[in-house]
Amino acid sequence: MSLITQIDQDIKLAMLAKQPDRLRGLRAIKSALLLAKTEKGAADELTEEGEIKVLQKLIKQRKESADIYKTQNREDLYEIEMEEMRVIEPYLPQQMNRFEIEGYLQDLIGRIGATSTKDLGRVMGMANKELAGKADGKTISEIVRQLLG
Repeated sequence: MSLITQIDQDIKLAMLAKQPDRLRGLRAIKSALLLAKTEKGAADELTEEGEIKVLQKLIKQRKESADIYKTQNREDLYEIEMEEMRVIEPYLPQQMNRFEIEGYLQDLIGRIGATSTKDLGRVMGMANKELAGKADGKTISEIVRQLLG
């Protein structure tokens, strides 16, 4: 079942259960998926990787907004962003923890034969490709720099 079909079903359930917070988050996901699907140059169907990128973008937007609202003491808006994040996160693949990422990257560096920071680009390219949706790019970058540095 495609993600958009799953979202449609979950929207119906949220409507029946009268869950306005969940409904708002689900509608945001559906809107972003439809927008990505109709972008110029996009294929008729979104791939799983494309869906994951859209969801990650939504999470990132919510985190940034929540941080801004928190610093401006706008608890009401902060809570709305956090609620939407809690709705979006279950649709993403299980995220790896820092220890798992570090172990994976050590193995990858060994396979590639990377020895210094000169190989950073090669390692990052493969790591981002293989860990897409499972780990944050910023965390990957920090660990790779630490391991190669």
